[in-house]
Amino acid sequence: MITEVQLPGIVEPDGLELRRRETPEVGAGQALVRMEATGVSFAEQQMRRGKYYDQPPFPFVPGYDVVGVIEALGSASSEFSVGQRVAAVTKTGGWADRLVVNTADLALVPDGVGAEETEAVIVNGVTARRMLAIAKVRRGDTIVVLGANGGVGSLLVQLARHAGAQVIGVVSKRHFPYVRELGAIPVDRSVDVGAAVRAIAPNGVQAVFDHVGGPEIKKSWAMLGHGGSLVSYGSAATMKDEGNARLPVLALVVRLLLWNFLPNGKSATFFNLWAGRRRLAQHQVAMRNDLEAVFGQLAAGDITARIARAFPLSDVAGAVRYAESGSAAGKVVIIP
Repeated sequence: MITEVQLPGIVEPDGLELRRRETPEVGAGQALVRMEATGVSFAEQQMRRGKYYDQPPFPFVPGYDVVGVIEALGSASSEFSVGQRVAAVTKTGGWADRLVVNTADLALVPDGVGAEETEAVIVNGVTARRMLAIAKVRRGDTIVVLGANGGVGSLLVQLARHAGAQVIGVVSKRHFPYVRELGAIPVDRSVDVGAAVRAIAPNGVQAVFDHVGGPEIKKSWAMLGHGGSLVSYGSAATMKDEGNARLPVLALVVRLLLWNFLPNGKSATFFNLWAGRRRLAQHQVAMRNDLEAVFGQLAAGDITARIARAFPLSDVAGAVRYAESGSAAGKVVIIP
């Protein structure tokens, strides 16, 4: 038997349902993974409200990524064996004590790295790594990270600092000590952020990473210097808006696209982790390579993972409430 969390529809956290069902059969090219850690990301918070752009129809099992141990393989594998610790980006299905995953979607976790720490850098680390590559951040650049205390934001700071960039982190004042600890210059998000950034970088910055979206995205665009890049990767500002969940995202994407035609040398991109999914084999190889690179940096101490708090699977409602409270610094993790 497996225990999993079902999202039955648009519900409050207490409406999430724990259910037990028979363990599914493991087919060829698949592995049964015993979950050691999964987590609550912004994606699940949006899914709970029916606001994630391409979420499946209700009901379904949320869970964007997972770390666990292989319990069974559906066929002989030259890559994996029973007992190995692995991780995967699942998009859905991770909130379960056991789940079946295609082996092509698995990446090995290095020895000596904890499950909870690994969980904190899976989707967040790959997202940060790819966005820094899109913006072509190099040594000596100055960049701005909105929400630098968050899961993706904190890894953007660390990876950019490791690459030799100066980072300005936009956060609430209570997160200043943590952002300084990461090596960034904190700026209070409640002040005139543009003016504060110009005081540090009078000619504008090389890149801005914005998870907020909405009308305020114009302020992020204005922070860029000539040749700078705006990378948008969320729409937190419109998460609670009524109406069609896709329209705010589409409006944001269109705005970013049009900005690329302005004669100022700047560029704007909406980052989608699943953009290459249509070329499935290439997507899986690229995802594994990125995961293993991020895990290697975690094992080497180049980046660290901050766990806000760990909740048992049986208290998934508490985990979601805490993740949505705004007080969590780091990753909210779910364990068996």
